[in-house]
Amino acid sequence: MTSPSIWASVIIPIKDERENLSPLMASLTKVMDSYEPSRSRPYEIIFVDDGSSDGSSEELDRLAKEDHRVRVFHFDRNYGKTCALEAGFHQSSGEIIVQIDGDLQQDSDDILKLLPLTATHDVVCGWRQQRQDGFVKMLSSRIANRVRNAFTHDGVHDTGCPLKVFRRPVLERIRLFEGMHRFFPALALMHGFTVTEVPVRHYPRIHGVSKYGMGNRLFKSLYDLIAVRWMQQRVIQYKFRNQQPNPAKLKTLLQEQTMSISLQTPHDH
Repeated sequence: MTSPSIWASVIIPIKDERENLSPLMASLTKVMDSYEPSRSRPYEIIFVDDGSSDGSSEELDRLAKEDHRVRVFHFDRNYGKTCALEAGFHQSSGEIIVQIDGDLQQDSDDILKLLPLTATHDVVCGWRQQRQDGFVKMLSSRIANRVRNAFTHDGVHDTGCPLKVFRRPVLERIRLFEGMHRFFPALALMHGFTVTEVPVRHYPRIHGVSKYGMGNRLFKSLYDLIAVRWMQQRVIQYKFRNQQPNPAKLKTLLQEQTMSISLQTPHDH
């Protein structure tokens, strides 16, 4: 008798979040255990350690030993959030992919608001309507979001919200480059997927230090916006008039277009 397939994968990039890991793990398992599919099929929680140096690596290994649903992957150094997410996506097996940060600024309970909408949408984004961040972080994020929306027209208010849920075909189709995790909604829409957003709660950071500032949030995202706009204008799209596509060829195409991780230069997380 074969084991049931994994229905969901929770992906968490980690960079120096040791004090947050145990409470995060407790809240995630509580939420995922409560969702109906978990009663008949397993889920997995994947942590990608992006070169932590505060003891997070050892704490993650401890959590993995205590719970068989936890998988941990350690980078040999800091490569940045896009690489950490890409690695987690490639290692995951779930039909549904949940993305969340490890800083406890998102509420794990809000995952239950997003999951039901995967029945009608390919990407479900959290929307932090009441941000609990410092002035510089909020200002740079607000400016970047407005400029991004003016160029990409993705209609999403808070593309930087770390809480998102994807159906697997989206991540099999999208090709990630450094910094592109900030543009998931625009990239998904570009390839014909459906996107929606849901208001979620947001909390101030209690432990650890934010990895973002004006330089690596605002200016880098505006620079990356040029690349996204270029891709939107040149994406290849077509439909057959009276012919059904070959499923085998479509699967091969998706596999070929899935980009391997580029681990060349260190980046801020």
